Amino acid sequence: MIKRFYLPAVILLIVSGISAQNVSVIPKPLEMKQEKGHFIIDNNCSLQIEPQNDETARIGSFFNDYLKQVYNISLNNSKGEKSIHLKIDKNVNLPKEGYLLKVTEKSVVVTAAQPNGLFYGIQTLKQLLPVDATNGKPEIPVVEIKDQPRFAWRGNMLDVGRHFFPVSFIKKYIDILAMYKINTFHWHLTEDQGWRIEIKKYPLLTEISHWRDETIVGHQRDHAEMDGIGYGGFYTQDQAREIVRYAAERYITVVPEIEMPGHSVAALAAYPNLGCTGGPYKVKGTWGVHKDVYCAGKEETFEFLQNVLDEIMAIFPSQFIHVGGDECPKDAWKQCAACQQRIHDNGLKDEHELQSWFIHRMDKYLASKGRRLIGWDEILEGGLAPQATVMSWRGEKGGIEAARQKHDVVMTPNSHMYIDYYQSQNKDSEPLAIGGFLPVDKVYSYEPIPEELTKEEAKYILGVQTNLWTEYVATTKKAEYMLLPRLQAQAEVGWTPKELKNFDDFAKRLETDYLRLERMGINFRDHRKK
Repeated sequence: MIKRFYLPAVILLIVSGISAQNVSVIPKPLEMKQEKGHFIIDNNCSLQIEPQNDETARIGSFFNDYLKQVYNISLNNSKGEKSIHLKIDKNVNLPKEGYLLKVTEKSVVVTAAQPNGLFYGIQTLKQLLPVDATNGKPEIPVVEIKDQPRFAWRGNMLDVGRHFFPVSFIKKYIDILAMYKINTFHWHLTEDQGWRIEIKKYPLLTEISHWRDETIVGHQRDHAEMDGIGYGGFYTQDQAREIVRYAAERYITVVPEIEMPGHSVAALAAYPNLGCTGGPYKVKGTWGVHKDVYCAGKEETFEFLQNVLDEIMAIFPSQFIHVGGDECPKDAWKQCAACQQRIHDNGLKDEHELQSWFIHRMDKYLASKGRRLIGWDEILEGGLAPQATVMSWRGEKGGIEAARQKHDVVMTPNSHMYIDYYQSQNKDSEPLAIGGFLPVDKVYSYEPIPEELTKEEAKYILGVQTNLWTEYVATTKKAEYMLLPRLQAQAEVGWTPKELKNFDDFAKRLETDYLRLERMGINFRDHRKK
């Protein structure tokens, strides 16, 4: 069971001495006290790590490399008058992602019970550094911070099925998530428009299923003009393992998603025997929900999916495996003799219960491998599988229902967490998006624990997640634009106690953060733009 951290209802943020305007940390820390003075970093400053091992050394190198890249400063490891200490202390009373940060004019000390917390302390320390150092000697304000997250699941999903992004960008994306203490990268790998992960047992998935002959131009609801240009891409298993390793070094878990039973046309194009009609099927170049889905009546469907999941589990060590489960039309099943026989043989009432039976079967298989199934809230329809965790996207209703049934929930309602929506009501001033309107202040306003839940039921809310669907996000720059600053807002929703949240204060910190993003070559949308 994933651990949850719940904090006292009233926690004070203390700022004394000089103005806190120099401190701009996102997400806002649990407790912070600022005094007069600064710690000045220069080449005479040392970096001390305790204990010394490969993991703590890597965390130290993240900070040292940042100093070298941004300020052209390299810390030495010889003890001197000024030092930065990174310490793992198993006896400190903090959860695994918590940390203590104390800055005086003579030293900086980051203490954590586990490496996760030490890494997050480094992220905060980087944000305490000035955007531009005076005379190449950056100053850190004298400050004392105690910090830990509100929720255990702080996630972001990137859809690479509609549009594919190279490994280099996936790493950059993960770096951005790590900056804001996001700990889960949900990787949406399969879609009607493209299958993006190599499966060695089924080579046609990366010969046929990754490629579509053309893509719709403009918004689908306006017209159906196609560009006539082929489009594709996939990740080899070695590349996926590299992404998993890279993310793990930044304390981010990669949760893979293999869609079933719907959103599966790309797979059917390569293996038409897995559909109800036998095809032929074609990888889709248009968006939306398509009626061809995996056949629930054929045993070969489950043999295929279990074999796929076996290879996925060998690549991704995550506790959770996402199976989609959303937007599965029942048209084909209603006309399919094999599906109707399956309904009869198992005493099912209708096709909705057949979908539940389908998910139950995959849940049982994943549980037999020591993993946990997670899916979109449609997996509630017809009855929730015993071990299943729900991602509540169609508002909060599914999450509330699942929590009341004592199932874990990740809150990701499209009303507040779908960052493929427009960021301005003046849509003509914005790049093309799928629709909707989701400004940063609305993301920031979200409260993941619904009022309808009792205190006991609320314990099943693991956390919160934003989702970046990419029907209309074809470039890396646009992906960054859609992500930021809404990711920062979600990060504070997931990390900071709700009593400490204040949008005006957050907006001021964003202005400093924009300068950092500019310096790092990361695109974003300025929320001050109407």
